[in-house]
Amino acid sequence: TNDIAGDGTTCSTVLAHSIATEGFKYVAAGLNPHDLRRGIQLSVDAVVTHLESIRKMIETEEEITQVATISANGDKSIGGLIGNAFAEVGNDGVVTVKDGHTMEDTLEVTKGLKFDRGYISPL
Repeated sequence: TNDIAGDGTTCSTVLAHSIATEGFKYVAAGLNPHDLRRGIQLSVDAVVTHLESIRKMIETEEEITQVATISANGDKSIGGLIGNAFAEVGNDGVVTVKDGHTMEDTLEVTKGLKFDRGYISPL
């Protein structure tokens, strides 16, 4: 759950800070920055390969709702709305979350394309 594992934001930030801090130290000590970058990239590639080997693809609406509920700090109502939204738009659709000015959470589905802003030709 989110309470136990979190979403990885803090871990990623601390890791990036540590890589940068240690990298600066090595470069200041004379390490070639290009060699450092290559080493970091090799490590990133190894981590990505491992994560891809252990990932679990989310396929059902129930699984999407479970992940959305965790991301919503355990709020099943919000998780359900997000699960419904993804079921409606499919894997290639877009879901946008906006602040509302009401006391209720709602789902609005727009089929096709929607342009919020743009230029209207005077012709």
